[in-house]
Amino acid sequence: MVQLVGSLRRELADSLATCKVLVVGAGGIGCELLKNLVLTGFKNIEVIDLDTIDVSNLNRQFLFQKKHVGKSKAQVAKESALQFCPSANIVAYHDSVMNADYNVEFFRKFMLVMNALDNRAARNHVNRMCLAADIPLIESGTAGYLGQVTVIKKGMTECYECQPKPTQKTFPGCTIRNTPSEPIHCIVWAKFLFNQLFGEEDADQDVSPDTADPEAAWKPEETAARAKASEKDGDIKRVSTKQWASSIGYDPVKIFNKLFKDDIMYLLIMDKLWKKRKAPTPLNWQELEKRACPQEEIPVSGLKDQQVLSVWGNCQLFKHSVETLRSQLNEKEAGAQLVWDKDDPPAMDFVTSAANLRMHVFSMNTKSRFDVKSMAGNIIPAIATTNAIIAGLIVLEGLKILSGEIESCRTIFLNKCPNLRKKLLVPCILDPPSADCYVCASQPEVTVKLNVHKTMVLSLQDRILKERFGMVAPDVQIEDGKGTILISSEEGETETNNSKFLSDFGIRNGSRLQVDDFLQDYTLLVNVLHTEELERDVEFEVVGEAPDKAPPPQSSQKDDNNITNGSKDSAQPSTSSKAPAEDSDDLMIVDSDEEEPVSSSSAVTASGTKRKHPDAETGEMSTKRLRTEKKSAAAANDDDDDDIIALD
Repeated sequence: MVQLVGSLRRELADSLATCKVLVVGAGGIGCELLKNLVLTGFKNIEVIDLDTIDVSNLNRQFLFQKKHVGKSKAQVAKESALQFCPSANIVAYHDSVMNADYNVEFFRKFMLVMNALDNRAARNHVNRMCLAADIPLIESGTAGYLGQVTVIKKGMTECYECQPKPTQKTFPGCTIRNTPSEPIHCIVWAKFLFNQLFGEEDADQDVSPDTADPEAAWKPEETAARAKASEKDGDIKRVSTKQWASSIGYDPVKIFNKLFKDDIMYLLIMDKLWKKRKAPTPLNWQELEKRACPQEEIPVSGLKDQQVLSVWGNCQLFKHSVETLRSQLNEKEAGAQLVWDKDDPPAMDFVTSAANLRMHVFSMNTKSRFDVKSMAGNIIPAIATTNAIIAGLIVLEGLKILSGEIESCRTIFLNKCPNLRKKLLVPCILDPPSADCYVCASQPEVTVKLNVHKTMVLSLQDRILKERFGMVAPDVQIEDGKGTILISSEEGETETNNSKFLSDFGIRNGSRLQVDDFLQDYTLLVNVLHTEELERDVEFEVVGEAPDKAPPPQSSQKDDNNITNGSKDSAQPSTSSKAPAEDSDDLMIVDSDEEEPVSSSSAVTASGTKRKHPDAETGEMSTKRLRTEKKSAAAANDDDDDDIIALD
């Protein structure tokens, strides 16, 4: 007779009590997950999150209360979870999972890793660390009412990076408010600003500097102190942006100086933010006006959508749009609001000019009105019940893994509406690893098309290796027969190379670069395909991911350095500068208005292929292949019980 402990077999219950698991992220999903784990019987849990608690988190992250605002999410989540099960052993880290301290050896001490993240960089990193440590990873994500859970196991399933992902559309609040690094960050900020000034105000859409940003404080307790400084009798005092703007008569110049001078100067006081970033440059309307040319005046009739304006041109457009929107607001009843619409010229002019001015402040190339319009979209809210469902599914998949039944794990999609079979949860068979994956293949290889005479070494490091291929501290060696070191993760070793072009080092069409990231225990061979025909503003292109598309090697030298990623037991963390901080869990998800609506009905088309399911991180579409084997088909589609996840 099977002995039960609660609803679990004794063997499984004993396994839960002894195994050690890692939870990465203590936000929307992470709070629900941590609570589920201790109530299920997990006793040894470690949780890591860099973020601090904001008042806007309290409507869905139920381990936190108002008194916790400004404190570490990981630490407070630990304390709250222990109230459910005081005997549990929970270790909390207020830190970035991408810190070099959390190396392969750190990951190897866990039987299971569960991701509850909100950004692709951290997801990619944890994926690679789990591959290197050969530890099962349960990946998850939510977007509004949509969600998904999948299991990743080296050599058995696709890794997180096996399938190409669309451009990321999720951004943490502190990035939007304090440290934008991409044009889309500034566009989201400008849309939030529109609502704060003219539309419906939302605490989640605050545009003022985030004083509780954990990166802005030298010590975690400083963050809590800042938040407490704004409390009075248990309430967080907030000044309404709309009330302030109304009190000054929506004066465009005063609004401009507040946003682009005063707020930026306040950000500069948070000097820790700018230790490894380029600091923003404040703008002053009066000084810009003195330097402006009369020819730069913007006609009231508007702009050509393709025109990229100068700084003063954007200032004039900002002034004109604020005056127009002020008039529209005054024509309405008291307390009325404007609704942002990308097809409304004044609203679009406002977002374009405000976003471009912020881009200029943070040293980015500005965009045309057409570009801004194409990037702006809707904001998808975070739903507490979606997080709860996904957190429950994570635990169920974890129980399968700990029962030794990983082959029964599934990728599970949560739809907004029931499908034709009246199912909200749609399980799919896990796909095997992709032979062309540049992360988990036996010899990862990729071809990059670029202009070697125009691409600098710094661009190769930051834009291609770090941003596009998700590395943290890459080392690059040219396969030229000499072993020339192009980029070193050791600080100061190759910084003089940063401003040089790739061609200065003899790199040409067919050159091969051996890239290693010792923190991630990851090796990648980059084949260079020189071209002078890239589209305007395009720095590089990835030419497929299959090695057979690579150009012939420049040298006949044997490639002795190709290593299956995750096979180096002696890998040590890089000693280079600190890795990028893990982003906060305050999701802001932007979807294009041009996307087709996702069908939540039949999961299988007449042709026998899976319909595209929405990616819960980006809202984009990802494809799952349907198994043709009779047994798999029956398991995935025929039985009415296929959506019931067996515990053991």
